[in-house]
Amino acid sequence: MKSTPEQIRQRFDKDVERFANIETGQSATIDAPLVLDLITNAVAVANPLATTLLDIGCGAGNYTLKLLERLPKLSTTLIDLSRPMLDRAKERISNKSGNTVVAIPGDIRDVSLTDGQFDIVIAAAVLHHLRADHEWESVFRKIYQSLKSGGSFWVADLVHHSVPAVQVMLWDRYGQYLTELKGESYRDEVFGYIELEDTPRPLLFQIDLLRQVGFSQVEILHKNNCFAAFGAIK
Repeated sequence: MKSTPEQIRQRFDKDVERFANIETGQSATIDAPLVLDLITNAVAVANPLATTLLDIGCGAGNYTLKLLERLPKLSTTLIDLSRPMLDRAKERISNKSGNTVVAIPGDIRDVSLTDGQFDIVIAAAVLHHLRADHEWESVFRKIYQSLKSGGSFWVADLVHHSVPAVQVMLWDRYGQYLTELKGESYRDEVFGYIELEDTPRPLLFQIDLLRQVGFSQVEILHKNNCFAAFGAIK
């Protein structure tokens, strides 16, 4: 049995300080600093006149903070399961931006979004918590509908691989990365919560789903091992 949203929330409630470090907070993610830079720069060139941003699973706000360096006029809506994460993100973003910051505690599967509300939607290290295929389709469709025409949706996440032998090979390589980073006990810790909490889908599944729900253009920015960064334009 996978962890419930409540169990996932409890773990993140206890880990705010780590995720508030923009340099090392996502060290378990391969190429995290590169992906942060790629996505925020892609957003800035895709929607240079954007004024509204939705950050899903915002954590401590690192992606929004980085994006505000390029698009300082953004008003931001933050969604996260964890109230302590939301509080930290809102505080950090409000200190950097004089624009509106709205924080919504909750699960993107349950939160209602207004059609055509946002220029940009970002989902970093969060969609892997979705379960059945119908949830993935429902969330992608909800995000599509929440965007203005020409708006963009950007994802950085753990991905699965459809060929079992390839999945085993790349998972072994990811384990080597974690071991070299902080040792075998850290590898086992990360693998443990992934097994309990995550149900990632293949990159191509998500690319196809973006097109299926209506996005007109899809871009893959980066893929390394079992992590990918990609986006789409409405």
